[in-house]
Amino acid sequence: MPLFALICTDKPDHEPLRKSTRDAHLAYLNGTGSTVFAGPFLDNGTMTGSLVVIDVADKAAAESWAANDPYALAGLFASVRIEEWKKVIG
Repeated sequence: MPLFALICTDKPDHEPLRKSTRDAHLAYLNGTGSTVFAGPFLDNGTMTGSLVVIDVADKAAAESWAANDPYALAGLFASVRIEEWKKVIG
């Protein structure tokens, strides 16, 4: 299956929302079986977004996966970009 990178940017001043939904988000990432790797973007130690790489059937599946992330359901993100991604190194 192809890999997709989700590049997510938080809404300004939404760190409390991120922290309150973090456990559900991590459970989703660990529970779907699709997550290759993931982690937050940081600005001086403050989480400001996410990079998640998932292994799913196609872009429609990636869009569905992203829409069901607890962070997305909580309204954390100002934007989510989904790009097919090819691992070359690492």
